[in-house]
Amino acid sequence: MGALSPLLTQASPVRAVRGEGVWLVDDEGRRHLDLTAGIGVTSTGHCHPKVVEAVRRQAGELIHGQTTTVLHPLLGDLAEALADRLPALGSVFFSNSGSEAVEAALRLARHATGRPNVIVFQGAFHGRTMGAASMTTSKLAVRAGLQPLLGGVVIAPFPHAFRYGWTEDEAVAFCLRELDLLLATTTAPAETAAVFIEPVLGEGGYVPVPDAFLAGLRERCDRHGMLLVADEIQTGVGRTGRFWGHQHSGVRPDVVITAKGLASGMPLSAIMASPELMGRGFPGSQGGTYGGNPVACAAALATLEVIDEEHLVANAAAVGGHLIDGCRRLARSHPLVADVRGRGLMIGLEMAATERATAGEAAARVLRAANEAGMILLTCGPEGQVVRLIPALVVSTEEADQALSILDGALAKVEADLGVA
Repeated sequence: MGALSPLLTQASPVRAVRGEGVWLVDDEGRRHLDLTAGIGVTSTGHCHPKVVEAVRRQAGELIHGQTTTVLHPLLGDLAEALADRLPALGSVFFSNSGSEAVEAALRLARHATGRPNVIVFQGAFHGRTMGAASMTTSKLAVRAGLQPLLGGVVIAPFPHAFRYGWTEDEAVAFCLRELDLLLATTTAPAETAAVFIEPVLGEGGYVPVPDAFLAGLRERCDRHGMLLVADEIQTGVGRTGRFWGHQHSGVRPDVVITAKGLASGMPLSAIMASPELMGRGFPGSQGGTYGGNPVACAAALATLEVIDEEHLVANAAAVGGHLIDGCRRLARSHPLVADVRGRGLMIGLEMAATERATAGEAAARVLRAANEAGMILLTCGPEGQVVRLIPALVVSTEEADQALSILDGALAKVEADLGVA
């Protein structure tokens, strides 16, 4: 008999058979409030009618058009739609997954600059393929057993003020000093192609990058001729309450990587750069069998239309603010919550360790209690100690309040079980 690999781990026991908006229905007919959106993928909600119709229509016309063999019209349409949202970076390469797009951005950075090294930050998640895994330090599960990994990757400290126990300004100043030290001792600027950063640290703990830190990176990249690459795989397409996560800071990256919420569940990713920068890559260095698939492109175009028509970026900002405020109220009455942080609909609650459980164990208990009450959550952070809320961008204030009520009950149950007063 066939079976799924035992190496897959599940965050919930739910066997989903149908989805609508922010709700999933399991094989017993039970409804679950989905605060995961497939790890930020179903941006327009599960099975949005406009996306479903676009997929259905395109599947009846052309399912596969391999982009190095033939072109199909949706490639240009989608590239133009993305360029409208980031005019300075109007040259687009499409691939399937976030990891694949990171690999393409890494390749472009090395080709375009002629430099071998890249800088990434402690706690970053850039993917699971070899190059992307070499750039990932969110948790050991991605890197363990793969050494030696790709050379030329230098890891710098991330300004995680809560972890350091400092103010944000102190964390930014320290991490910029340490970055300058790396450039003076470990990777010479003349050998450093790019700096890769997530505008909100994702798997590493849902920590927004301080605007001053991004500004400091931009200044150093300009000074040393390095590229600034924004990994917007999880933060892009409206997730943080702006269309791109880096837009909160006003800092302009040289390359943007996008995936996850771009096509509402169809596999599609992309890197965006200026035509001049993209043209400095090696001819033939970009390609792939399925990248830019017509059905996935149709889903992405429909996704962008829905985001505009239903004002979902503004909804992410408004409902996200409501959720963050609600989580902070919960934190005041639940000692298990040590910190609340996030932007838009990308919110993390860091759990505190107790005498009877580590912070990671406490977070896992909260997930189980929420599952029992009909809500699906995920964790992140190096110990799995952060409970994260990432509903679809269509989530309503009423559904957010339902989520807060369930989370309140789950925290209370875990605190009672652990004897936390």
